[in-house]
Amino acid sequence: MTLTFNQAMARCPLVAILRGLKPEEALDVGAVLVEAGIAIIEVPLNSPDPLKSIALLAEHFGTDTLIGAGTVMSPADVADVAQAGGRLIVMPHSDGAVIHAAKASGLICTPGVATPTEAFAALRAGADALKLFPAEGLPPQVLKAWRAVMVGATLLPVGGIDAGNMAAYRAAGADGFGLGSALYKPGKPLEDIARDAAALVACARGLFH
Repeated sequence: MTLTFNQAMARCPLVAILRGLKPEEALDVGAVLVEAGIAIIEVPLNSPDPLKSIALLAEHFGTDTLIGAGTVMSPADVADVAQAGGRLIVMPHSDGAVIHAAKASGLICTPGVATPTEAFAALRAGADALKLFPAEGLPPQVLKAWRAVMVGATLLPVGGIDAGNMAAYRAAGADGFGLGSALYKPGKPLEDIARDAAALVACARGLFH
């Protein structure tokens, strides 16, 4: 049985964003993230040879970890990710054609939204969750206002999220977070990734349980 989005979020409400990941480091980085408790991993498509990294991660960790792609820009990208074994489509924008392509392929889709209009359109198109992006421009007060009208929607702030601001977003109604540079950046030593992943997972679990 493959992990559903809700099951993955219940286990750990964090999405690891591995922008810049190279295929030759994918398994080592994936292993330390899974060991720390991360259950959702995305490789942005503007990384070096991202489909190869996605295929490697999906093959080795895909049974009990949700693996997918970020910075997905077109229906053609969706098809490529699905062929590589990815099951999650994350977008920086809210393009209905991409959402429809993802859902038609049986994939989980989390489009990026920055306004209520975009958010409701994405939900109508079939989005499984909403990526509030960039979170630097959408402070907790904005999320709180959205939460009042988006009952039942899964809201995930992404962009500039770290252990210092997760609590404020959680208090405003966030359901989880996407973590980029606070967790991974090219050249970061593996032991530092492991340490930061463990700390961020502990912080998130403290907020959500």
